[in-house]
Amino acid sequence: MDALPNAGSADQRPELVRIPEHVAIIMDGNGRWARARGLPHTEGHRAGTENLRRVLEAAGEFGIRVLTLFAFSTENWSRPDAEVNALLTLAQRVIDREMDELHRRGVRIRHIGRRERVPGALLRRIERAEELTRDNSALILNIAFNYGGRAEIVDAVRALVREGLAPEEIDEAAISARLYTAGLPDPDLIIRPSGEMRLSNYLIWQAAYAEFYCTPTLWPDFDREELYKALLAYQERERRYGGRPSGS
Repeated sequence: MDALPNAGSADQRPELVRIPEHVAIIMDGNGRWARARGLPHTEGHRAGTENLRRVLEAAGEFGIRVLTLFAFSTENWSRPDAEVNALLTLAQRVIDREMDELHRRGVRIRHIGRRERVPGALLRRIERAEELTRDNSALILNIAFNYGGRAEIVDAVRALVREGLAPEEIDEAAISARLYTAGLPDPDLIIRPSGEMRLSNYLIWQAAYAEFYCTPTLWPDFDREELYKALLAYQERERRYGGRPSGS
């Protein structure tokens, strides 16, 4: 993406010198955003999709290499039919509206999640976006759609069984290689807008050593400044693996 000056250079705020390679975001708070404004629930989802572009632009500016966004969970199918249909329609519109621009900016789009149950028209758009952008490398954008962390692990185990691996051949690397995110680094930072302090079945294998950042800001209001704050908080932490600081 087009590079812009570092967020700290204009007003002498701390400079970001340690950028996480992989950032994952739980896009939460759309419904509360709508209720606070006396709007229908679907308007919150619409505002949330409108926010995607500015967050993607900011991620590119800050030098994040992989961005994973939790858009629709395997549990979301249990929501009222009208809400589910509105979410599916919004997803189609976002792909139609943003795909060419993301391709121009060098973003690679990847779907992570189960493809069954995804309506044919939406699935065709997803697959077209993946094919169009498959050689791009400026930023990898994973869209977690029809995604559940436990379902992902189940699918990885099923793959191991289908491939006939012996028990002694199954280790953490074998499982990681069969996750939806195979070939990508695990997330360094997981961000949750809306103030909720839980992972909600999101990247539960990959998040083993991720830093977690929570903000009361709702997703439709989560902008470049909010992302800067999250990255600054990450930078100020001492990451630990197995109880020891990284690099020690």
